[in-house]
Amino acid sequence: MNRHREAERGSAPVELVLVTPLLVGLLLFVVGLGRLAGATGDVETAARDASRAASNERSAVGARQAGADAASATLRDRGIECRSLTVDVDTAQFRADGLITATVTCGVDLSDVTTIGFPGSKTLSAQFTAPVDHYRGIDQ
Repeated sequence: MNRHREAERGSAPVELVLVTPLLVGLLLFVVGLGRLAGATGDVETAARDASRAASNERSAVGARQAGADAASATLRDRGIECRSLTVDVDTAQFRADGLITATVTCGVDLSDVTTIGFPGSKTLSAQFTAPVDHYRGIDQ
């Protein structure tokens, strides 16, 4: 029995050397998923802020501009840099009791996590609808 133990001496470091790259790769993959989930949440927040800012304006032109400004500010404040940013504010129902829908599309840069199988960038899109107040004055 003593001989059997002698034959296994030193096997733990070998196993550690073989398993460590897999564990590091798995950890980096989890970090990449976390980055992607965080960016998705930030784009959703930007869409919400855009529609709410647009619903507070008094004209359709002002609503579109306020929505774009709010989405850009939210993404900037959260540290998200979009390769391409599109903010579409639908003002077709811009009236008292109407609905304002903002769609934010952002090309998020993931180049720092490409070594673990993520693409260089991912296009994320989110939509949010906010009501226009019933008593809101609207410029025609």
